[in-house]
Amino acid sequence: MTNILVVDDSAVDRRIVGGLLEQRPDFQVSYAEDGTDALRKMEQSRPDIVVTDINMPAKNGLELVRAMRIHYAGVPVILITGQGSEEMAVQALEHGAASYVPKVILRETLINTIDDVLALTQAKRSYGRLVGSIDRTEFDLTLENDPALFDPFIDLFQQILYGMGLCDDTDRFRVGMALKEALSNALYRGNLEIGFEQTRGSFDELMAGEEIAVVRERLVQPEFAGRRIHVHVHIDSGQAVFVIRDDGRGFDTTRRPSKGDLGSLEADTGRGIVLMQAFMDEVKYNDRGNEVTLVKYRRQ
Repeated sequence: MTNILVVDDSAVDRRIVGGLLEQRPDFQVSYAEDGTDALRKMEQSRPDIVVTDINMPAKNGLELVRAMRIHYAGVPVILITGQGSEEMAVQALEHGAASYVPKVILRETLINTIDDVLALTQAKRSYGRLVGSIDRTEFDLTLENDPALFDPFIDLFQQILYGMGLCDDTDRFRVGMALKEALSNALYRGNLEIGFEQTRGSFDELMAGEEIAVVRERLVQPEFAGRRIHVHVHIDSGQAVFVIRDDGRGFDTTRRPSKGDLGSLEADTGRGIVLMQAFMDEVKYNDRGNEVTLVKYRRQ
């Protein structure tokens, strides 16, 4: 059973979010009226995940995220964003929130976002002592166009980064989210050249690794079938560097959202880049736009 704490000062919005979540028999939902109430209830019973509104009178969503980073670093926070809350949402992402769901597409994306975040927080730690002995490591991988490879890839490097002390509990799953977005972009936008308009009604299925019609078609077409995702990873005591390159034609990098681009929070086209930029310390593209470099420095 997954325990979810919903935080919102609006009783109507609490009922809407709770109604969506309670459709899942494996979700147990509790409620708080604001950030102060949420922290009080977490002292009594620690949830597995928190879903919170941004604008609240007593300890807003940003303040709640900051407090949880100190006292409940292992509990991920998903923000519900609305128009007018973008600036605070960007700050909350930079200070520890795990993901966000625009209020306008709440019904379509909330549950899958929760599933994605939970999957990344439950990485096994069976190699804790071993990876803690690593001083420096490098990997070169060539991945087939199969999203089933993404979760084990992410799980491996979450364990290494956490074991080497490069990140805490919160950053462990935030790095996982950034890698998931980068790999998904390399596969769907890069190698398979599937545009946002072609997946607008199937975004959640896509991010969950489910095959939709356009993906099945592209995977067997000669132009796309032979393409691969190329990954170089360098990790040492001070930083982790992930270079992810696809075999696609690339994109115009001058049109990508800049760090903290508020308008991109409500746009499907900018979601992945916004999350990568919020969760990693550096995000750089090559001139062609088919290679992204993600850098995470040791947390002080």
